Amino acid sequence: MQNGDSQTARPLKSVLSGWWKHWRGRLGLGLLALVIGTSGTHSLTHLEQIQARGKLLMLTINGATTYYWGPEGETGFEFELARKFARNLGVTLEVVLKPNLVDLFPALENGQGDFIAANLTSSAERQAELRFGPRYDEVKPVVVYRRGNPRPAQLDDLVDGELAIIAGSTYEDILLEARNNGLELEYRPFDNSSIEDVFEKISSGEVDYTIIDSNILALNQRFFPAVRRAFEVDQAQSLAWAGRNRDDDTLVQAMRTFFTHIEMDDRLAMLKARHYDHVELYEAVGTFHFMQLMSTRLPDLRPWFEDAAELYDLDWRLLAAVGYQESHWDPDAVSSTGVRGVMMLTRRTAEQLGVDNRRDPEESIDGGARYIRAMIDRVPERVEDPDRLWLALAAYNMGYGHLEDARRLTQARGGDPDRWIDVRESLPLLTQEQHFRNTRFGYAPGYQALHFVESIRTFYEILVWMEGREHPLIVHASQAD
Repeated sequence: MQNGDSQTARPLKSVLSGWWKHWRGRLGLGLLALVIGTSGTHSLTHLEQIQARGKLLMLTINGATTYYWGPEGETGFEFELARKFARNLGVTLEVVLKPNLVDLFPALENGQGDFIAANLTSSAERQAELRFGPRYDEVKPVVVYRRGNPRPAQLDDLVDGELAIIAGSTYEDILLEARNNGLELEYRPFDNSSIEDVFEKISSGEVDYTIIDSNILALNQRFFPAVRRAFEVDQAQSLAWAGRNRDDDTLVQAMRTFFTHIEMDDRLAMLKARHYDHVELYEAVGTFHFMQLMSTRLPDLRPWFEDAAELYDLDWRLLAAVGYQESHWDPDAVSSTGVRGVMMLTRRTAEQLGVDNRRDPEESIDGGARYIRAMIDRVPERVEDPDRLWLALAAYNMGYGHLEDARRLTQARGGDPDRWIDVRESLPLLTQEQHFRNTRFGYAPGYQALHFVESIRTFYEILVWMEGREHPLIVHASQAD
């Protein structure tokens, strides 16, 4: 009996133990649900709330430095940076757009977003209201004016003109300080305008001056070639992301860790190079000419650019940018070396592509598009866009063999042969004997290829920017007749 009782008791004890574990777990989950249900997620830190939600909400405005839709979809320096941060946190990024700068601050306070990423300078006044993350860049406030007008050299020179600035910007603090120091300087704040609106007013002569951060000017000057840099009005200012000024700083602490890592492994430097380096070759005179021909020559060629783009899975605006860089959209263009037509094909390339008449714009554009597609397809599939496209354009300009030489040089120098920003540094080496004598294909005009690609990037972005805003210079062929 003793043995029997013992054997009966053990299973009963086991059953009771299992029953208790089961309901203890259910009870714990119930209590957790009750806590969350009655008090929301207030028991969680801000960072834990974001991770529980699975989304990081970024407050920003449209702009070339912040967020916009480009040829490949959503882009912008702030957006790309914030997306890396979201991935680091294990969540997705969701963009919350506001129409202007002043709307960002109440939206943050009301919980519509987790942080502001909008080319925001961490001024002393803002630091009293917001909790900033670490500095990730420095910019200088600069005065800009219209090309052709007298260039101002100091704030006193702005007194007799119309000065307009974006409302809510730190530039107001600079101007208020100047007025407190006795300078009788008036200005007009724009409440519901983007910086592009202000640049447009300067270009048209409606406004004489504005103040803007140097990096914003660098990116937008391609789109507004009449806008000119005059002088710096203050010391360099730090750019940083901003969160709510609360005791809970877990999100800001995560920002600090994130920026420390991406600065150490050069991801931040590479992202800056990707968004800013190609504007170094910007030439305002060239952009004036580009915009002039956009309304006179491009409409007749656009149908062929569009047809070729559809046939070879390309962007017609990319083909148009290549055509402009090659010939200024002139079907009768001829170079000193004998290349001809809109896409400036060599005789040999034309024969390989089956182009009988290089001066026929339809044939030339079709042939050029096929050649670009062939170069893209030759670049290894592991190379991601847009690097793959820029590398293919370099090969289009100087030959695929020379591109491979440049990629090998890049790898030998410790760079990444699959990244354009690394390969572009090696292209000029193909003109130097100490380097090209060790390559398979020898000398190549590397500087020319570098300028070719970066110029196309500029013209391509202008076309995308204008078409996205339905700019009157982008005229459909049907409208031009």
